[in-house]
Amino acid sequence: MSDIAITSILIFSLFAILASGVWIGLTLSGVAWIAMQLFSSRAAGDAMAVTTWGSSSSWTLTALPLFVWMGEILFRTKLSESMFKGLAPWVSRLPGGLLHTNVIGCTIFAAVSGSSAATCATIGKMTLPELKRRGYPEDITIGSLAGAGTLGLLIPPSIIMIVYGVTADVSIAKLFIAGVFPGLLLASLFSGYLIVWALMNPGKIPPPDAAMSLGAKVYESRHLIPVVLLIGAVLGSIYFGIATATEAAAIGVVGSLVLSVVQRSMSWTVFKESLLGATRLYCMIALILAGAAFLTLSMGYIGLPRHLAEFVSSLGLTPFMLILALTVFYVLLGCFLDGISMVVLTMGVILPMVQAAKLDLIWFGIFIVIVVEMAQITPPVGFNLFVLQGMTKKEITYIAKVTLPFFFLMCVMVLLLWFFPQIATWLPSKM
Repeated sequence: MSDIAITSILIFSLFAILASGVWIGLTLSGVAWIAMQLFSSRAAGDAMAVTTWGSSSSWTLTALPLFVWMGEILFRTKLSESMFKGLAPWVSRLPGGLLHTNVIGCTIFAAVSGSSAATCATIGKMTLPELKRRGYPEDITIGSLAGAGTLGLLIPPSIIMIVYGVTADVSIAKLFIAGVFPGLLLASLFSGYLIVWALMNPGKIPPPDAAMSLGAKVYESRHLIPVVLLIGAVLGSIYFGIATATEAAAIGVVGSLVLSVVQRSMSWTVFKESLLGATRLYCMIALILAGAAFLTLSMGYIGLPRHLAEFVSSLGLTPFMLILALTVFYVLLGCFLDGISMVVLTMGVILPMVQAAKLDLIWFGIFIVIVVEMAQITPPVGFNLFVLQGMTKKEITYIAKVTLPFFFLMCVMVLLLWFFPQIATWLPSKM
C-alpha cells in the first residue's frame, strides 16, 4: 500500500475517533494501534506497554507536574489582587491606560505559571471586572487578555517547553532561558498595539486616575515583591546553574506554598483543591504524552516520518519556505488539537526535516511555542477562547474576532524570530 493511502487511513481514523468524543490521549494510542496492527509485523500490545511505561517514567518529565501544581496554588491565592494594586499606578496614564494590566499581568504571571489557560483565567478574574467597572471597551479588553494570556506558554517556566524538550531531547534549561527575550518582545508588541489603538480611538478610553507621586507609585509596588521574589528564585536557580529545571520546579512549589501561607490564603481546602487540580491536569497531559509516544513509535515502524522527510526534501524548499509551511501547518492543526498534542504528535515527523535544514533545535523550540500560542486563539479548539467564553459568556466567534489583531502580531513575531534568530539563541549561548 502506498504512503498516501496509509496516511489517509490514519488521518481518517484520527478524526473519526476524535469526533466520537474519545479522549485525545486514548485517540492517539488507538491510531497507533491501528497503524501497527495493519501495517507492521511488530506486536502492537507489547509495543504499547513498553512505550507507555518508558514515556511515563521519564525523570525529566517530573518538572511538569510540579510547575502545574505551582500554578494551581498561585491561582487560589491573593497574588492576582496584589499584582493589580502594584501595576495600576504605573500604567494608568499611558495611552491605553489600565488595558496594559492585561499584558503586564499576564507577562508576570506567566513567569510563575507555565500554563496559558491558567494565566488567562487568573489575570482575567482580576482585570475583566475592574476594567468593565471603569468603562473600558469590552472588545479590546477581551482581545488583549486572550492574546496576552498565550504568554503563559512562552515565558518560562513553560509546560509546552518541557514537553518539547522531552520529545526533541534538548536542554529544558536552555529552552527556558531562550524564551525570555521572545516573551518580553511579544509582550512589547501587544502593549505597542494597545498604545496605537488608544491613540486612534481617544474617546473610547476612560480618563486616567488622579496623578500619583513617584514615591506613592513605588510604595504601591510593594505588592509586586512576592511574585518578583518567586520568579527570581525559579529562573535564577536555573540560569546560575544552581538547580535543574526539575529542582527549580520544586523550589517554585515550596515558594508558592510559603506565599500562600504568608498571604493567609492557605487552608486545607485550598491545599486539597490545588493538589487535585494539578493531578487532574497532569494525568491528562501524561495520557496524551503516552499516546503520542506510542504513535511516534508506530510511525517509525511503518516508515512514514522518513518517507515524509524524503518527500519534503525532494521539494527543494529553502529553510524559510519550510518555516512558512510549518507555520501554516501548525495553525491549521491547532484548529483541531490542543498545544501539547500538536507538539508530541508531530515531532517524530517534523524533527528529521528540521535537522536536515540545519535549524537550531533550541531556536525551533521557541518557534514551535509561538505557533502553538497562535493556535490557542484559533477557533474552534482555541483553549484561551474557551476560557474567556466561560468567563464572559460571549460567543466564541465574537471572542475570536476581537482577538484577531493579536494573532497577526504573533505572525509578525515569527518573522522577527526568523530574520533575527539571536532573539532566541543569544541568551542560551551564554550559559
